[in-house]
Amino acid sequence: MSFVCVLTLLSVLFSSCSLVSSFGEHDGFVRVQGTQLFHNGAPYYFAGTNMWYGCYLGSTGSTGDKPRLLRELDSLKSYGVTNLRVLAASERSAIRRSVKPAIQNAPGVVDDSLLAGLDFTLAEMAKRHMHAVLYLGNYWEWSGGMSQYNVWTGGKTVDPEDTTQGWGAFMDFSATFYSNPEAMKLYENYVRLIVTRKNTVNGRIYFEDPAIMSWQLANEPRPGRDGGPGQQNLVVFYRWLDQTAMFIHSLDPNHLVNAGSEGIVGTLQSEEYYLKAFQTPHIDYLNLHLWPLNWGWFNPGHWEETLPSTETKAIAYIGRHLALARSLGKPIVMDEFGLGRDGGAILPSTSTKARDEYYRLIYQVLEDSASLGAPIAGSNFWAWGGEGFARHPDGMWQIGDPYVGDPPQEPQGRNSVFVSDTSTLRIIMEYAYRMNKLNVKAPTAASGSR
Repeated sequence: MSFVCVLTLLSVLFSSCSLVSSFGEHDGFVRVQGTQLFHNGAPYYFAGTNMWYGCYLGSTGSTGDKPRLLRELDSLKSYGVTNLRVLAASERSAIRRSVKPAIQNAPGVVDDSLLAGLDFTLAEMAKRHMHAVLYLGNYWEWSGGMSQYNVWTGGKTVDPEDTTQGWGAFMDFSATFYSNPEAMKLYENYVRLIVTRKNTVNGRIYFEDPAIMSWQLANEPRPGRDGGPGQQNLVVFYRWLDQTAMFIHSLDPNHLVNAGSEGIVGTLQSEEYYLKAFQTPHIDYLNLHLWPLNWGWFNPGHWEETLPSTETKAIAYIGRHLALARSLGKPIVMDEFGLGRDGGAILPSTSTKARDEYYRLIYQVLEDSASLGAPIAGSNFWAWGGEGFARHPDGMWQIGDPYVGDPPQEPQGRNSVFVSDTSTLRIIMEYAYRMNKLNVKAPTAASGSR
């Protein structure tokens, strides 16, 4: 699809949109007004990334590498990347490919060195005028998450890589969290611990720290598998989203709250379910994620044949969500998107022609949308690998290996952007520059901030 077609589509969708004004907030917190994010009285548009492992590098324990963390933050800042989506919760799990070590080893039993690493990460981000999106759980297996809370309250571990169980069984089990009061209570106890935590580095209580942009309920919460199994959970899923967001707001009146959803794919492929899930006033802004490989759109071994259709589908998926955000009257952030290296390789030395073309197109669509007044606020590519690298031929992470952007259940390097990826970094830097140019104070006053 050509850029001309994209611009025409966006013009039709958003010709009635206009930039809303600032509302005089200068306390450093990112806020919502209408369908925009604002920071210090001006629109807030950003280029971001995912660096889930920040607290691991910042830790005073065995995983710590503070010099590397500082270099990574400096590198990202130099490219104009100032918004980081960071893990703030991981639960010790018997699942083989889950993150080791975990922040929470048992209900209420935490690894203080990893939380100190989160403190350090936030303090250093604040020095660089960066913002963090902190997610507080996970629907998926790789950081413990909902399935582990179910285990802690009497359930039996379901490992999706166990061929006698599989992904369907895991997704069904993880989704029982929404109807498990004991599990939800353990989750809420941990959320309270984090939101009210005092940073051991700079002394700020988390709910008073402007370096935090928002709290995210979980990474990619879903009601369950597509079809009947997930539909049975919709009522409890809706209720959990609403009540949990309200609970976080009761602890923290300063920060935004969002769900961390993939979007339509995360609501059983249904726009209707998406609208019902996120119409709650306690969810301040919306999310979408974009995963062509995982969704069967893209074949890295035949990227030249499959990339054009992938791009067309990606543009359409983004457009659907911008329209949904407009109908709900909320901003939206694409806080995960990525594409692998040519041929599915993982080594930093391999070609990124497909990724570069894809990034360039996605960024152009987002920038054009924002400049036309669409509800998009920014994006976080998945993921920042920085100085990391895979140590093993199969690319799979083992204890003691360096952390990269790819979580431990995936080959290390599959979707990571490394410091050596100069062509991709040039595209990211150009996009960041253009998005930052949109951060100008709007000319007229308007109401409706939250």
